[in-house]
Amino acid sequence: MSDPVISSPVPLVVSGQTPVPAAGALASGRQGQVWSITSGKGGVGKTFFTANLACALAHRGLKVVVVDADLGLANLDVVLNLYPKVTLHDVFAGRATLDQATIPTSAGFSAILAGSGLAEYARLTGNVREEFQRMVATLRSRFDVVLLDTGAGISDVVLFVVGMSTEVVVVATPEPTSLTDAYATIKVLFTQQGRSQVRLVVNQSGRPGDGRAITTQLQQVLDRFVSTSKEKSMRLLHVGDIPADSSVRQAVMRRQLMMQTMPASQASLAVMQIAAKIQESLLLK
Repeated sequence: MSDPVISSPVPLVVSGQTPVPAAGALASGRQGQVWSITSGKGGVGKTFFTANLACALAHRGLKVVVVDADLGLANLDVVLNLYPKVTLHDVFAGRATLDQATIPTSAGFSAILAGSGLAEYARLTGNVREEFQRMVATLRSRFDVVLLDTGAGISDVVLFVVGMSTEVVVVATPEPTSLTDAYATIKVLFTQQGRSQVRLVVNQSGRPGDGRAITTQLQQVLDRFVSTSKEKSMRLLHVGDIPADSSVRQAVMRRQLMMQTMPASQASLAVMQIAAKIQESLLLK
């Protein structure tokens, strides 16, 4: 099996700062955490956020791997501008090892990509479940943070992936359809998985404070229609807002990481702030 072919993105340089090497920052012997990044609907910037979050966390000294967990419609490779010869599907089929599928990037984190349009992996066979669980367990022993970029919605595959996670981040935009689907997703995570806490990132926010206002509104709806008692309730945590920023579209069209090519943009600075909050929560556990 030949080595994966990857592109060479621009090295990460945040204005006014010296890049931090991605050496594991958690206590020795501790298992890494698994964070699912999900959304109620597609088109909200979930994968783009996940990739740039990985870059920001790596810059802060954490050892990070991103897994494209959208097994049927994978597109992390497009966002990262990578062209792998070995994918997650090869690992599941026994044609390659996990090490062969793990691609180091010059942005300081690793990536495991999945091929797109393979219907056999869009459903949960027993083999896929076992292989995925085994892979995540292995990655937890090697990395501080495992980011699972899930598909959108509440399909069996998405819920299975989220179910393996220690923490969940739901990405939404201020649009009513996005918020409605985000609420539905959060409700299912509470009722079917018994989660008591979910984090929310509001992308493409129009003005400061939008995300907190949206989080408060969603929390009120959850308290009224989902949480049945104080002993069993869902807590929605606002992690941060990513403002509407033309640099995001530029980076997407160029298949570049915004954190690398436009680190001083408002959206990049917002992702850095979110990464700082996530790192803080990691070190507190």
